[in-house]
Amino acid sequence: MQRQLFVTTALPYANAAFHIGHMMEYIQADIWVRFQRMQGHTVRFVCADDAHGAPIMIAAEKAGLTPQAFVAQIAAGRQAYLDGFHIAFDHWHSTDAPENHALAQDIYRALRAEGLITERVIEQFFDPQKGMFLPDRFIKGECPRCGTADQYGDNCENCGAVYLPTDLKNPYSALSGATPVLKESRHYFFQLSHPRAVEFLQGWTQTPGRLQPEVLNKISEWFALGDDGKPMLADWDISRDAPYFGIRIPDTEDKYFYVWLDAPIGYLASLKALLGAEFEPFLADPRTEQVHFIGKDIVTFHTLFWPAMLHFSGRKVPNHIHVHGFITVSGTKMSKSRGTGISPLRYLELGLNAEWLRYYIAAKLSARVDDIDFNPEDFIARVNSDLVGKFVNIASRAAGFLNKRFDGRLAGHSQAPGADEGRALLAQLRESGDGIAQLLDGREYGKALRDTMALADKVNAYVDQHKPWELAKKPELSAQLHDVCSTCIEAFRVLSVYLKPVLPALVERVERFLGVAPLQWADAQQALGQHRIGAYEHLMQRADAAQVAKLFEAPADAAPPAAPEPALPGGQALAPTIGIDDFSKIDLRLARIVKAETVEGSSKLLRLTLDVGEGRTRNVFSGIRSAYQPEQLQGKMTLMVANLAPRTMKFGVSEGMVLAASHADEKAVPGLYVLEPWPGAQPGMRVR
Repeated sequence: MQRQLFVTTALPYANAAFHIGHMMEYIQADIWVRFQRMQGHTVRFVCADDAHGAPIMIAAEKAGLTPQAFVAQIAAGRQAYLDGFHIAFDHWHSTDAPENHALAQDIYRALRAEGLITERVIEQFFDPQKGMFLPDRFIKGECPRCGTADQYGDNCENCGAVYLPTDLKNPYSALSGATPVLKESRHYFFQLSHPRAVEFLQGWTQTPGRLQPEVLNKISEWFALGDDGKPMLADWDISRDAPYFGIRIPDTEDKYFYVWLDAPIGYLASLKALLGAEFEPFLADPRTEQVHFIGKDIVTFHTLFWPAMLHFSGRKVPNHIHVHGFITVSGTKMSKSRGTGISPLRYLELGLNAEWLRYYIAAKLSARVDDIDFNPEDFIARVNSDLVGKFVNIASRAAGFLNKRFDGRLAGHSQAPGADEGRALLAQLRESGDGIAQLLDGREYGKALRDTMALADKVNAYVDQHKPWELAKKPELSAQLHDVCSTCIEAFRVLSVYLKPVLPALVERVERFLGVAPLQWADAQQALGQHRIGAYEHLMQRADAAQVAKLFEAPADAAPPAAPEPALPGGQALAPTIGIDDFSKIDLRLARIVKAETVEGSSKLLRLTLDVGEGRTRNVFSGIRSAYQPEQLQGKMTLMVANLAPRTMKFGVSEGMVLAASHADEKAVPGLYVLEPWPGAQPGMRVR
């Protein structure tokens, strides 16, 4: 039966470029969409920039731009990533578009008409230095549930808890560092604690196939009974005070929708912008399935708030929420807020094949909510072994003989001795199609690719057994040569069908080489017969370790500019004047060098293990090897930048920066001096 699908990925916040976590999610969804289309299903695949909220308003102000202009700059850079990694959304929109303003206000009015919007006066954190109410993401403190430090005011990155900013322990303003004070403000709430909402959500979440078991287990705690005998599901604060960049709440002058209310409505707005007058009929069609691909950090918004908003506003609720884990690099968690990760644009600029990454990510993905890891050595080995050594190798081993000896024409139903063996091999490949299709549909990409590569192994074993290079030496064995090479090309085409959702650009080149129309899933079951192929051209190069290593190096243009004149005795002029707010952003801490050691493969770096008074040690790579031997540093106290975003290098992750002084012209005036405090200083003390 033909399916009709409305598919989305989570909306990226429009304050920064895409990171590798975005690309993982888009690749996962794009593979699934391409597979569904190959099956003949109708798919509408959309996304949008999440454009609202105080963080964007504040960032725009710092940049001297309006929020709209700031968002437009970010949005202008999106397409290079999407095109570069062959991600084919039907439409990309913005939550600041007219469609989203209208839909958000319509949904709010419908929820109010249902009696599920209430007003109450709350105490809210206010920054006395900035003179403004603080958005959730600009309040930090200790998670009220697990105690993890440095967590945002709306949810914990460690345990996933969602809470009110006032629940944080030891809160502070991320804008000024000041301790916030409580002030009263009238807010609007969506009554998720209402018995009607609880009853609906319990039924919706328990519907088989809607949520993964791990997700269902996670959100079940929301329905646990508190001390009062009622579910712990709390009402949701959906309003924010001016100044705020967002959608104004109807019938108010200074209240705006919290960004998490209007952001998911952006899914509908993007679909409406794509379909126009067909939007409402498409959504109302009972056949339409609404499918979301999201990360595990935003589960509660998509499995509780979003379906309840849709249901009680009289709209279709999601059919499936597909949740994935995080992507790490060599075991280190990636975080857009903390600046860790691989730059996808840097990946493309280095000339690395986008489909290497598509394949590698797919090979690690499953239907579970598991984190996956990008390991450079494993990446190179898997690409070279699977894609080049197994898949592409099949075509390269057979096409030349067909073009030179048989004018590029396949043998068709050959009667050559041993032809039955080739037909049996092709039958085995075709019989595997249904199983691979089920795995792809169920998002078990890793298993699907393992099964596909196992088939490729069988084809290569067939080649090794029949040795076409030996057959070609004996004219009397021409028929066998023709049959073996034709079997290889037919097998290559079947494998290309199975790999096309993952490797669309490569398979497009395969289609041109084979001289066939765009491959659909059903084509795997059909034989080409005496079809004529084109001349073979190299389809994919091997991954090079030196090229991949550059992904973890700072680009050349990241070097600091030359110092302006006049220079001080240290050889460098003072930097431009800053304010106290700028200085307060830098968290300078005293640290004890617990261990110092050389770094294999680097002539400049030392690996320092630092105690910064956190109850754990940090790993820092420092370019001071020319000035110090490891034993000179071990046990010493020094000064470091503690809140510098971690940086992933090919040797590991560096979690800060040790401070050192030198002359601007180190060749003319050699010497590098690590800073050391006076005796008595302790790890963790802050430099003010």
